Amino acid sequence: MEETQITPSLSVRSWSSISTQDQSSISTQDQSSTAGQASSTGPQPSKPSVIPPPVKSKGPSSGAGVRRMRRIIAEDAEWSVAIVPLLTELCIQHIVKNFQNNPILKQLPPEHQKKVLNHLSPDLPLAVTANLIEDESYWRRCCMQRWPVCHMDEHGGSWKRTFFELHLENLLKHFIPSTTDPEVILNLLPLCRNYVHTIRVDQFLPPVHLPPPLRGGDQSDSGSEGEMEEPATDHYQLGDLVAGLSHLEELDLVYGVKDCGMNFEWNLFLFTYRDCHSLAAAVKACHTLKIFRLTRSKVDDDKARILICSLLDHAALEELDLSHNLIGDRGARAAAKLLGHSRLRVLNLANNQVRAPGAQSLAHALAHNSDLVSLNLRLNCIEDEGGQALAHALQTNKCLTTLHLGGNELSEPTATLLSQVLSINTTLTSINLSCNRIGPDGGKQLLEGMSDNKTLLEFDLRLSDIAQESEYLIGQALCANREAARQRALSPSHFMSPATAKGPENPVG
Repeated sequence: MEETQITPSLSVRSWSSISTQDQSSISTQDQSSTAGQASSTGPQPSKPSVIPPPVKSKGPSSGAGVRRMRRIIAEDAEWSVAIVPLLTELCIQHIVKNFQNNPILKQLPPEHQKKVLNHLSPDLPLAVTANLIEDESYWRRCCMQRWPVCHMDEHGGSWKRTFFELHLENLLKHFIPSTTDPEVILNLLPLCRNYVHTIRVDQFLPPVHLPPPLRGGDQSDSGSEGEMEEPATDHYQLGDLVAGLSHLEELDLVYGVKDCGMNFEWNLFLFTYRDCHSLAAAVKACHTLKIFRLTRSKVDDDKARILICSLLDHAALEELDLSHNLIGDRGARAAAKLLGHSRLRVLNLANNQVRAPGAQSLAHALAHNSDLVSLNLRLNCIEDEGGQALAHALQTNKCLTTLHLGGNELSEPTATLLSQVLSINTTLTSINLSCNRIGPDGGKQLLEGMSDNKTLLEFDLRLSDIAQESEYLIGQALCANREAARQRALSPSHFMSPATAKGPENPVG
């Protein structure tokens, strides 16, 4: 009876303040006491009693909570409690898995296209991806997988263009005539013709020639060498390839072999006449070509004339680089003729065999030229006779801005004429006379010319035997010219009006 008196006296507020475990124990006691009373006194009329609602236990020690968190783990190893993926994700996975046989991309919404491209393998055949995928991130992954170090800036800022240019260059570098199937390269043309603007190949492999079988009988060394014929060493012919590239603008070639090791032979570095005629025809037919470089390929006068003859009246050519070859005066005369029959802006004949007659031919063409802005004749041997001819041409030329005559056996007479050029020429911004024999008197002459010049910004006189004082004062004049050029570039009139007032501070031309 004491328990029945205590239980009804509990209010709702006091009940909520009791812990869950105590509530369950009190409820159990109430039920047992009520049952005992009913059995002892008989049936009694029911009275309404306030019974609080059950409270779910959140404590980790609660037995009921542990029973509610129990679950059955299937014995099947493949059974998973992961959420079933969305139907969209399943479709994307299927498209990616079967993309090679059934490429589906353009029909998808943009957000789904991005997901598909992020999961595609970079190893898919180019026949599938070349004309279908334009996404730069995909082609970036293709480039980084094959060439961990590659510079997109050298390929027009496009990863797709970078991939196709490097891929084509790699095929050309490892093409072996009479061994590699030419269709390997020609089949790539329909896929890359719109993306290849530049071809840079620094090696061309010659054909593989097996040693001839030895005949019976003893042969002397001299007899066997005299009867042996020189094997053909013609390289891959670029005619069909260049004709199929409708956007080709730059061609940079080196006919040689890299990493030949103990297999070195001079024939590996031979630019044959058949190579020359084939390349000349290819360059002539490429009307979009702007830059043509053929360096370190043993190009002599005859081959230079063949190449330059094919470039006469070329509508698009702007730069010709034949440096590090064997070109002499005859080749230089051909280049001089090209200056009068093209719009060439850059001519590089560095490290060749050009002497005074060749330099005189170039000077005559330069005096009447209005397009060339850069001429590089370093590491030749034009001497004072050729240097003076060029100096006379610069007195009338109004377009050349860069002249490189380093290492040409020049001395004081050339410096004297160049000092006159400096006092009247208003277009030259860079001159290089390093590694010559200008001498102290020649340095004084150049310093006198610099006192009247306001446009020259770079003047390289290293290892030219001029006096230290002259070199210092010339450097001070160059600093003043650079500062004046910087101020002109920052002035508002430089941006507002293309015409500037004539005067020593504002060069014309």
